[in-house]
Amino acid sequence: MLIPVLALITWTLIVWAWMYATRIPAMQAANIDGNDAQHPGSLNSLPSNVRAIADNYNHLHEQPTVFYALAFYTQLAGNADGLAVNMAWAYVVLRVAHSIVQNVIHTVILRFGVFALSSLVLIAMTVRNLMAL
Repeated sequence: MLIPVLALITWTLIVWAWMYATRIPAMQAANIDGNDAQHPGSLNSLPSNVRAIADNYNHLHEQPTVFYALAFYTQLAGNADGLAVNMAWAYVVLRVAHSIVQNVIHTVILRFGVFALSSLVLIAMTVRNLMAL
């Protein structure tokens, strides 16, 4: 159960590196001084594809926090059977797919579909844990 958690943490750090690998050159090209980029919205002039990666990095700190808590709960409650682990991996794969859609493909309806599927996996994981009480 914990390996999928580590995998999603690793993916989050990959997206972090991807964000800065695109953001810093874009800031330099736009002549944005890093000291002037202290407030939300100060980087809105960057290209959409660069901002999408930063948005995705933020997204990896939103819903996945529920996944992390749920994965640890599942492990600690003794509910980490094969199905639970497979569901955790499904969630991780869907979050990676969500990142790729948001950062490379840029199709909102497809991104929403992947997000909805990942949400359903979290719901199913939660229901399984509730039923095990």
